[in-house]
Amino acid sequence: MDGVESGSQHNHQLVDASEVAMSALFREHQHAVTRFVSRYTQTREQCEDIVQETMLRAWRGIDRIDVTAASTRSYLMTIARNVLTDQWRASTSRPTLVHDQIALAAECIDDELGGVLDGWLIDESLRRLSEEHRAVIVLIYYEGRTVSEVAAHLDIAVGTVKSRSYYAVRALRRIFDELGLIP
Repeated sequence: MDGVESGSQHNHQLVDASEVAMSALFREHQHAVTRFVSRYTQTREQCEDIVQETMLRAWRGIDRIDVTAASTRSYLMTIARNVLTDQWRASTSRPTLVHDQIALAAECIDDELGGVLDGWLIDESLRRLSEEHRAVIVLIYYEGRTVSEVAAHLDIAVGTVKSRSYYAVRALRRIFDELGLIP
């Protein structure tokens, strides 16, 4: 019985050691793996699932990983890439349902109408501004010019550009509020 207990105790110590190693590995590399995976996923849930699967696969092979080696992160990234590839292959092998395409088409139409409506609301809001405020807003926010460039273009002082942009933004907030655009 003593041999069984010592064997069981030995296995328990191995499990504890692998859990400690995995916890350290997770703490050290979780953020890097999450950043990597998030570039290739569309939702936070997908990202979390793939990171979790990556760590699970790493844990299954913890005895093959030297957690102190510099190559550990690249090993985890390779696992993450493989999980991403597996997920992509699984998603492309599923047939697309017709009602999904209809919903997607309706969503595209909604987006187009929303874009047209947004454009109209922005035009209306800009029309309600004074000419001086409108010019500064258009040059800074639409054309991407700097305050110095706007000052040179309008032949006014830099301080005047800053003041006009401040008051123009305040006026736009009031206009957006009047149009019901601010909740």
